[in-house]
Amino acid sequence: MKWYLFIDESGDHGLANLDPDFPVFLLCGLLINETDYENLRQNLNAVKNEFWQNKEVVLHSRDIRKWQNEFQVLINPQVREQFYTQLNQLIANNNYCIVASAINKPAYIRNYGKLSNDVYELALSFIIERVVFYLDDKSDGNKQLEIVIEKRGKKEDQKLAEHFQRLKTRGTGFVNAQRLDALKLAITFKDKKENINGLQLADLIAYPTARYVMQPNRANPAFDLFKNKFYTKNGKRYGLKIFP
Repeated sequence: MKWYLFIDESGDHGLANLDPDFPVFLLCGLLINETDYENLRQNLNAVKNEFWQNKEVVLHSRDIRKWQNEFQVLINPQVREQFYTQLNQLIANNNYCIVASAINKPAYIRNYGKLSNDVYELALSFIIERVVFYLDDKSDGNKQLEIVIEKRGKKEDQKLAEHFQRLKTRGTGFVNAQRLDALKLAITFKDKKENINGLQLADLIAYPTARYVMQPNRANPAFDLFKNKFYTKNGKRYGLKIFP
């Protein structure tokens, strides 16, 4: 069985300048097998076709929240209510698993300094570990994992690709290289223009999750839609790693 891990981010992974209103960097992984992903793609395209008559529209969390660009149609309250109803049902009812990692940047700097490991790479390592643990419990043999990440820039993508190769060679703190190799682990960088629905859903999930990390007691109806999708085992939510 082939699995996809779609990765998107919320917040800035840099440590030089901290935003006091958003002091967290979060990497969100949406894990889904190829059968469930085909269903998700069809469901998401159906929503796009209904509201834009065009499945090439790229859903972007920030634009949706601000009703800008293609999402100016959401200024109409009736359209907005219909769109959110359908999108919320899609988020709640499709089969997928969330594995996310949040870096509390002020605490990280206090403990490790500003010149330590790249927080993006660190968060990705945490996610890959937990995805391996999740797949260990799946009975289907010959599992294969493809990580799909949106392109960020030639330099950033090259740096991340090199980190990924080191992971495959050395493993992580809790997963050795042999376990990664058994999953035929691969990484693919995709442009936003390629309209990858898995990346778009990861984007929609990332922001409410980051908000939950920063203010866990504040009302967060978007997070409530998918909070039962996080990887959980023996009653413990392993699918949301907050570091340090």
